[in-house]
Amino acid sequence: MPLSLPLRRLHDEIVACRACPRLVAWRERVAREKVARFREQTYWGRPVPGFGDPRARILVVGLAPGAHGANRTGRVFTGDRSGDFLYAGLHRAGLASQPTSVSPDDGLVLRDTYIVCALRCAPPGNAPRPDELTRCAPFLDREVARLPEVRVVLALGAIGWKAWLDHAARQGALLPRPRPAFAHDARVEIGGRLLLGSYHVSQQNTQTGKLTPAMFDAVLRVARRAAGA
Repeated sequence: MPLSLPLRRLHDEIVACRACPRLVAWRERVAREKVARFREQTYWGRPVPGFGDPRARILVVGLAPGAHGANRTGRVFTGDRSGDFLYAGLHRAGLASQPTSVSPDDGLVLRDTYIVCALRCAPPGNAPRPDELTRCAPFLDREVARLPEVRVVLALGAIGWKAWLDHAARQGALLPRPRPAFAHDARVEIGGRLLLGSYHVSQQNTQTGKLTPAMFDAVLRVARRAAGA
């Protein structure tokens, strides 16, 4: 389904953002210097907007674009091992048309699922600073406002979890006290939506067995049931 005009305009605004000097310098340096295996490719080197079904009932919130993944391809979780794991799982769950994602023109279509990152630029060391996440947060608010069907939020990792709790608080939702802690398969109802936690799909987690395909499939089954997807 094509994006609405307000969503397309927001994506254009996200792509043009230069609010964080450290992130601008890093993402553009990576795009210039590249890595050997991608040296013939032109890197995106800009902020990365969300991707997926604009009528999605499931929203996936990740950390940030990968330096040689989405920062290279321009589509979230596309072109790196994290994306390989994520989209394979979504495909097994019937939420993605294919199990791989290598470029924005590879034909991948998401069903009932939309993916965003808490931070829209690749950060050095994959470690965003709190002030950078704060400056980026309004993009999450505005993008979610253009996704009216979302019922379930799947947070990949502690940063995605906190980003959603902060978003919910900004929207006036009543949060439990103390705030719910992130954990794999954590579940909490906030503002009429179910927030689910999953370990991030990073290589650090998937190659060590901290997050297995079976574990991720189980979380996706919960998300699908709760969303009615």
